[in-house]
Amino acid sequence: MNSRHFAVFFVVLAAAAPLAAWDYNGHRMVNQLALQALPAEFPAFVREPANIERVLFLSGEGDRWRNVPDLIMKQSGGSWTDHFCDLEQLSEVGIDPAKVSSFRYDFIVQFAAARAAHADKLPKIDPAKNADHTREWPGFAPWMIAEHFARLRSAFAYLKVFEELGTPEEIANAKANAIYTMGVMGHYVGDCAQPLHTTVHHNGWVGPNPKGYATASGIHSWIDGGFIAKAGIKLDEISSQVKPAQPIALAPRADGREPLFVAVMDYLIASQQRVEPLYAMDQADKFRVKPGVTPSAEGRDFIKARLLTGGEMLAAIWVTAWRAAPPDTFLRTQLIRRQEEAKGASAGAGRP
Repeated sequence: MNSRHFAVFFVVLAAAAPLAAWDYNGHRMVNQLALQALPAEFPAFVREPANIERVLFLSGEGDRWRNVPDLIMKQSGGSWTDHFCDLEQLSEVGIDPAKVSSFRYDFIVQFAAARAAHADKLPKIDPAKNADHTREWPGFAPWMIAEHFARLRSAFAYLKVFEELGTPEEIANAKANAIYTMGVMGHYVGDCAQPLHTTVHHNGWVGPNPKGYATASGIHSWIDGGFIAKAGIKLDEISSQVKPAQPIALAPRADGREPLFVAVMDYLIASQQRVEPLYAMDQADKFRVKPGVTPSAEGRDFIKARLLTGGEMLAAIWVTAWRAAPPDTFLRTQLIRRQEEAKGASAGAGRP
């Protein structure tokens, strides 16, 4: 499918599936925008209709994992904490979000110690509301995204070798793995484009509130989906603004942190800077939808910009993973050995 047909396909897809909310449908939109941002040289199999639909379907996987009763799943893998990172909590206990470790478990140890040393800085934990033992943590979204980048880079690394030396079945499975990782990753990148996934003020302003922002719960779900549905925001309003994705620079850093993780954390920090503007717009009724009144252009533009930002960041991560994936040399050695053994066995079978 060439780029022109790819664009036509998305027009048809958008018409068939109007945006209803920034939950599953909203996450589909972020993944759609990311797919549209891919440069022409990106692997063509991703543009096959079945794979496009797979990437879009998987945009909702992160939330499906949360909808199970298993507490172990809720704490790890399907954890709500992988969907956000309350950056203020890091600052409250003396951790600079711009300098935090790119290793998840190193950060966990660091935060646990900092929380114990600054227990008075963070809200008390109600055991009755902490059955899954997640309330102790500020959220792990940037680590989740960076870890998926590493998985995707691995998938592309072994795909390149299977395409050279593998069987059709191995190639198909490797492609399926890349598609899966691309789709699932999109959920978390999309989450972090929504400013309320980066803040303690995720569902109503908490703590000192001199400007009188909304404190009642409900703002999160309204921004996630209610406003988008009522304001009738559609994919084709944003598609024309998509720019071809550029890879993220992966030059080694003097501080030893992973460059991709740093880029992701910068993405969250930039999103958090839009938290107070979001609350100010809510206070000014920019996200209000009234019967017979055209929804606010400012509110619509704010949400469309966040969706676009999520799609463009996701595409940049995908492109970086592809371009930065060296062929898996260990796998190549194994496959070459397999070929040689097969040739030897064939030659032996032909002897009288």
